[in-house]
Amino acid sequence: MTDLSTRISNIIAPVITTDSQVEIVEGDGSWVTDVHGKRYLDFATGIAVTNLGHRPPTVEAAAREQLSRLWHVGGSFLFESRANAAEKIIAAAPDSIEQMFFMNSGAEAVEGAIKLAKKTSGRQGVIVFRGGFHGRTMGSVSYTTSKAKYRRGYHPLLPSVFVTPFPHPYGWGMSQEDANEYALNELRLKFKHEVMPDEIAAFLFEPLQGEGGYYPASREFMQAIRDLADEYGILMIADEVQTGFGRTGDFFTSQVYGVDPDILVMGKAIANGLPLSGVGASREIFSGWEPGSHGTTFGGNPVSCAASAAVVDMLHEVIPGIAERSDLAFTRFGDLQERHRTIGDVRGLGLMIGIELVKNGREPDSEAFAQIARTAEDLGMFILGCGPDYNVIRFVPPLNVSLDDLEMGIDIIDRALTAYES
Repeated sequence: MTDLSTRISNIIAPVITTDSQVEIVEGDGSWVTDVHGKRYLDFATGIAVTNLGHRPPTVEAAAREQLSRLWHVGGSFLFESRANAAEKIIAAAPDSIEQMFFMNSGAEAVEGAIKLAKKTSGRQGVIVFRGGFHGRTMGSVSYTTSKAKYRRGYHPLLPSVFVTPFPHPYGWGMSQEDANEYALNELRLKFKHEVMPDEIAAFLFEPLQGEGGYYPASREFMQAIRDLADEYGILMIADEVQTGFGRTGDFFTSQVYGVDPDILVMGKAIANGLPLSGVGASREIFSGWEPGSHGTTFGGNPVSCAASAAVVDMLHEVIPGIAERSDLAFTRFGDLQERHRTIGDVRGLGLMIGIELVKNGREPDSEAFAQIARTAEDLGMFILGCGPDYNVIRFVPPLNVSLDDLEMGIDIIDRALTAYES
């Protein structure tokens, strides 16, 4: 182990781990540099956080300028950067989002969204979808079902949380249409046998599941959930912590599908790596959340908000180029799927792409990702995995990655697959 690895293992709780033992000292755009001067493509992007790459100049400048004037408030008085960030996000968000509440992390924003839904609806039940990831705080882990290990040792979890299937067509061996119908039928049976719909405050879901395996919901499934929410007076909460801020081809995946949520949860890329998250909803919904119903000390930090406003401005320029990069990536991965027996499925939206690794036809290959990631690191690129069997490559390069760097990253995955299969 390196000296830094030894120091960290001695002083940092082992519950926090890293995917690599490489010590990085600098990031610039799509690249990071280690302590020895070796450069790596960073296609892990801090778990889909640095959507604009490392240190985008306009975002860095906005943060530095704010840092030089004011960096903490804690609710004591007014400051402009929070209003700027909220105005820009709301203008870019679905039409149903009219006001913002800022916090620090995605899990915290999920907690806030659920509290908002329960308080304003007068109902206490929450329906979540199997495979979803919504955080690991004591409350949010009650809604997380992407991996059982996240919940192990914390029972009893929050009550009145009802889990129903999310469409996983490849995993189930179904078409998207059949998977949608199966999942919706199970939801109807839940209303028939387990909980009445008038006891449900909210549907909580990711429009494209992240940790659960990078499964898109589909427009039809999203619309069906919207229709059920309208029919029964249930609030529809879209957890777009990972799918938001350009990742799937528009500012939010709800817009890709053309379905407006009642409550929108935001985080990760909202400030391109500075700590910030948020909950958006209509003025009517927020009007039922009277002062003191929720709060935060550090949420909506002036520096993070200044960065976020700059992120939104930059995304207006970057988002039109995502389609070209997405088409290139899907075309290349389709070719790799034909040539590599280890690739069972390629799915996703925009630059949020899952490559499922299998053996013996369709069996999840739990060993494949670890070996492919190690080879990719040796070749100069960091990637992430996901899925309950951790057999899905989570392909999340910066949204403004150059076409040459995008091709290089896919070439590295190609070489890593070849090495694994040889």
